[in-house]
Amino acid sequence: MANLIALDVGTKRIGVAVADTVVPVAIPLTTLDVDGTELDAVRKLVQERSIEKVIVGYPRNQAGDATEQTAISEAFGQKLQEFTEVAFQDESLTSVVAEERLKASGKPYDKTDIDAVAATIILQDYLEANYGS
Repeated sequence: MANLIALDVGTKRIGVAVADTVVPVAIPLTTLDVDGTELDAVRKLVQERSIEKVIVGYPRNQAGDATEQTAISEAFGQKLQEFTEVAFQDESLTSVVAEERLKASGKPYDKTDIDAVAATIILQDYLEANYGS
C-alpha cells in the first residue's frame, strides 16, 4: 500500500487530494495558499500522512505544448524532490471538469473547491493509469 497526494499547482492556490493504493479512490483534502509557506505545508502533509509519493499536475495547452504554468509546476516538483518522491500527471482540462462537477452538485462552491477537486481528478487519473482501478 502507498499513501499518495496530488497537487494542482497554481499561482495563487494549490489544490490537494489524497488517496491510498489499497482503495484507489482520490478525495479532495484541502487547498494551500501560495504565499511562501506552501512548500513547508506540503512537507508537513507528507510527514503527517506518511505520503510515499506526491503527484504534481502537469499542465499543457490544448495543442499539448508546455506553458508558463508548466514551468511553474516543474519547478515546484523539483523542490518537492528534496524530501519526497514526485511524479507528474497530465492535468489537461481538470479545472474545467472540476467546475462542471461542482455545478452539477447544486451546492455552493468557490475557487478553492475547484482547485481541490481538480487535484482529485489528477490523482484519480494517476491511480487508474498506475494501479489499474
